[in-house]
Amino acid sequence: MLRIVIVDDHPIVRKGLLELINHEPDMQVCGEGDSIETGMKWSRIKRPDVVVIDLSLGLEDGLELVKAIRASMPDVRVLVLSLHDEMLHAERSLAAGANGYVMKHEAVENLIDAIRVVAKGKTYVSPQVSERVLARLTGRRTAEDTSPLERLTDREHAVFSLIGRGLATRDIAAQLNLSVKTIETYQARIKEKLSLANVHELTRAAIAWSKE
Repeated sequence: MLRIVIVDDHPIVRKGLLELINHEPDMQVCGEGDSIETGMKWSRIKRPDVVVIDLSLGLEDGLELVKAIRASMPDVRVLVLSLHDEMLHAERSLAAGANGYVMKHEAVENLIDAIRVVAKGKTYVSPQVSERVLARLTGRRTAEDTSPLERLTDREHAVFSLIGRGLATRDIAAQLNLSVKTIETYQARIKEKLSLANVHELTRAAIAWSKE
C-alpha cells in the first residue's frame, strides 16, 4: 500500500486529491497539510512513500518544503503540483529535489500515474519538459527557449511572487525572515535581470505573472 501525504492550502483541492488517491486500491492518504510546518510535521510522523506538494502554500513557497524534505528525509519521494508555467517551474522543482511535476489542471488525468512513477524511484515530467531538460543538458537550448524568469534564483523568485500578491517590502521581509535592506537588494537584482526600469514596472510585471 502506497502511503501519501498531501500538502495544499486549499481545503477543496485537498479533498479532491484525497478522494482521487483513496479511490485507488493500493494507495492511501495518511496525512494532510496546508503549510510548510504541517507538511513537515506529517511527513516526519507518517514517513510516507510520496508527498504531493502544491508550490503555492498561501504566502509560503512550496519549494522550501521540497528542499526541507529532501534534506531531512531523502528516502521520501516528492511530487510537485502547480498552476504556473510548467516549463519554468518543473526544472526549478527538480533542481530543488522534487521527483516529479504535474500541472494542477492535469491532476485528474495524470496524478495517479505520476505517484506510481515517482514511488518506483523514477522521475515524472511531461514529454515537453523532458525534451527541454535534455536540450539544456546537451546545449541545444537557444535564448528564445529561455524565459526571463529562469534567470531568477529561488529566493529572487519568492520575492517576485510575493510582490505579485500585493505585499509591501516590509511585509515581504517579515514573511521571509529577512531584513528590509536584503529584500531591497533582491528587488534591485530582479529589476536588472528582467530589464525593468523601476519599482512600478516590477510591481506590474509581478502582478501580471501571478495572474497567469
